Amino acid sequence: MTRILLYSDEPILAKGLESVLRQVEGFDLLPTCNTLAALMEQITQGTPDLVLMDLTPEVTFAVLSEMKHAMNNSRIVLWVNSISTELAFQAMGLGVRGILRKTLPTELQVKCLQKVQAGELWFEKALTDSFLCARRVALTQREGQLVSLLSQGLKNKEIATTLMISEGTVKVYLSRLFQKVGVKDRFELALFGLKNLTTGQLPVGEKGQRTGASAMPGLRSLVLERPSEQQRVQQEPTRFGTPLRPVVSRY
Repeated sequence: MTRILLYSDEPILAKGLESVLRQVEGFDLLPTCNTLAALMEQITQGTPDLVLMDLTPEVTFAVLSEMKHAMNNSRIVLWVNSISTELAFQAMGLGVRGILRKTLPTELQVKCLQKVQAGELWFEKALTDSFLCARRVALTQREGQLVSLLSQGLKNKEIATTLMISEGTVKVYLSRLFQKVGVKDRFELALFGLKNLTTGQLPVGEKGQRTGASAMPGLRSLVLERPSEQQRVQQEPTRFGTPLRPVVSRY
């Protein structure tokens, strides 16, 4: 029997899926959890074979990493309405074995769980195709923290206060990140950061609140979509030049 643990904060959807899974031979459904605390308690006590996890705002990469370490051989499938290439790539790097859309027919939802339990991966073709058009940029802990704070709209002085470093050091990090990621200014870098962060990772405290380097998690990497051939052609300057863009500070 495959012991399945469902986590969701949408009770009506969860009840509907429960009724479907209970009819599947070989599935043993554990009590559904609607909070992360209840989920972690079930994981430590019930040792599920497979966790079907609703991507709620509380779910962060740190939570997924903690679950992966706590569950040993258990497998995680994310249950989503939609997900960006960046978030899906990051989740896969943390050991997520499948991403299941809530809008799929019930037979495909069941098939996904069966495939993952059998040791296979479940990612839809559109998602895997987008993986092939992406590149991953590894970040140091400090770089990840800085990108996370920048994505919240913090200014250099606020970032410096939060990380307990000088404003000049923040500018040095930004300059290095521009080159490393391949962006022109802080706005592009913040945009990439937002695409790679789950909702629950954004709030890390009040602006300017001091925190230790190890107290605030940051991104481990940035996943960047490579531009398509059509986009590259559009980005190339024409014989008459490219449109002027507003002059703004890179930092």
